[in-house]
Amino acid sequence: MTIKKMKLGEVCTIEKGKIGIKKAIPGEFPLVVTAEERLSHNEFHFEGKAVVIPLVSSTGHGHKSLKRIHYQSGKFAVGNILCAIMPKDESKLNAEFLYRFLYLNKEKELVGRMKGMANVTLPIKEIAKIEIPVPSISEQKAFVEEYKILEETNIDISTELTHQLTLIKQLRQAFLREAMQGKLTSNWREENPDVEPASELLKKIKAEKEKLIKEGKLKKQKPLPPIKQDEIPFEIPEGWVWCRLGDSCIKITDGTHHSPINTASGNFMYVTAKNIKDDGVDLSNITYVTRSVHDDIYSRCDPKFGDILYIKDGATTGIVTINNIQEPFSLLSSVALIKIDENIFNRFLMYVMRSPVYYEAARNNMYGVALTRVTLAKINSSIMPLPPLSEQQRIVSKLDKLMTYCDQLEESIKKSQQQNEMLLQQVLREALEQKEETVSQL
Repeated sequence: MTIKKMKLGEVCTIEKGKIGIKKAIPGEFPLVVTAEERLSHNEFHFEGKAVVIPLVSSTGHGHKSLKRIHYQSGKFAVGNILCAIMPKDESKLNAEFLYRFLYLNKEKELVGRMKGMANVTLPIKEIAKIEIPVPSISEQKAFVEEYKILEETNIDISTELTHQLTLIKQLRQAFLREAMQGKLTSNWREENPDVEPASELLKKIKAEKEKLIKEGKLKKQKPLPPIKQDEIPFEIPEGWVWCRLGDSCIKITDGTHHSPINTASGNFMYVTAKNIKDDGVDLSNITYVTRSVHDDIYSRCDPKFGDILYIKDGATTGIVTINNIQEPFSLLSSVALIKIDENIFNRFLMYVMRSPVYYEAARNNMYGVALTRVTLAKINSSIMPLPPLSEQQRIVSKLDKLMTYCDQLEESIKKSQQQNEMLLQQVLREALEQKEETVSQL
């Protein structure tokens, strides 16, 4: 016999959610929303087993996309930008089978039916038109059990791959920690015993700052306090020194503390925390400001190619990179700009600020609950190990190779994760198609 295919509108009730997500009152019943985690509500609107599908695009205006659909049972509520699909007769259509089918065919059957140009939505009348295979209830339940077995195996593999990514993150930190302790370059120091000590670098940096102050190019800075013994976390090699970050740099500042205005007609780049990535400044979503706004901000920080950029405010506090933009740009106060001279390698300072030594200290200096912040004063007074200039170069060379190795490992594991998920979906689709063919041949 031929397997039956029926439209969802014939075998299910399809009903839009009844509560605005922001208006929900926390309570005892699950509230299904677009996110993976459930919220709660003080009353339920549905009872039974259902597939819950968002009715709006997951990625905003102009894009057709659904990140996830949900399976829910019992007494529950649904947000009003989603709908609940419930089988009319559970002896003929298993809700979990329906969920698995729609999940496996999400792009074709759901995303493909979205409408609209700016506001992309999935009309309920389009959902009702979806044709689904309806094998016997025993076949449906058998497929659900097979799916669960394969999914559990997939979870085990995914957990192991995630664990491997965690190990790589720990490996990066171990390399950085050893570099800051001088362990990566111990052989180099034995072969180069007569290099100029780092204490001389600090003298040169101090002299350069005094010269810039006399020329009116730099404001006189308040002296930073001496480093106390209880601030030093570990011993460093001979020829190195512990110093305040502010003493190793020419200038540490940030951008404007006011939101820019009149950006619509601007043509000067305006960099915020969202643009700061590990590999430089991301220009894909850059904002622009007018000349008057730009001149006011730019004169404050004067960013140049090769300067250090450090996120000091917000959810991504602690990310540090090297400015890769040749042309002038403006900054928001969430980003600190660190200017150095020829006695410090910018990549060495970047690695210092990415190391566990510095990051842990920075976290201790953070304040705030909803948003974390590190003040310029705290950045200036934070301590760092400083090796001789030639050893800085050697450390950077070794760390560049080690970080590239970690990047390659990480990329390989992420590809394995994607392949694992794609393989699961393919196996399940083939299993469903095989059942359809088997029934059709009876």
